[in-house]
Amino acid sequence: MRFKEAVSQRIFELCSMYNYTPNKLAELSAIPPTTLRSMLTNKVENPSALVIYKICRTLDIDIKDFYNSKLFKYENIDD
Repeated sequence: MRFKEAVSQRIFELCSMYNYTPNKLAELSAIPPTTLRSMLTNKVENPSALVIYKICRTLDIDIKDFYNSKLFKYENIDD
């Protein structure tokens, strides 16, 4: 799996855990819905650290918690 796909899957996981739709998460995070949608559909090659920070702040989690997932283990990420 590519890194951008792992980011997308993690955002979907967090939306499910917090019972948010992607649009609701974008709204609460002050992220343009089109930006989040592009990340979720893997159109963004290098996901923005600022967008991930805003998501974490909205969910009241640390950035390390965003990446604390088996999705981001080295053996799961293709270069």
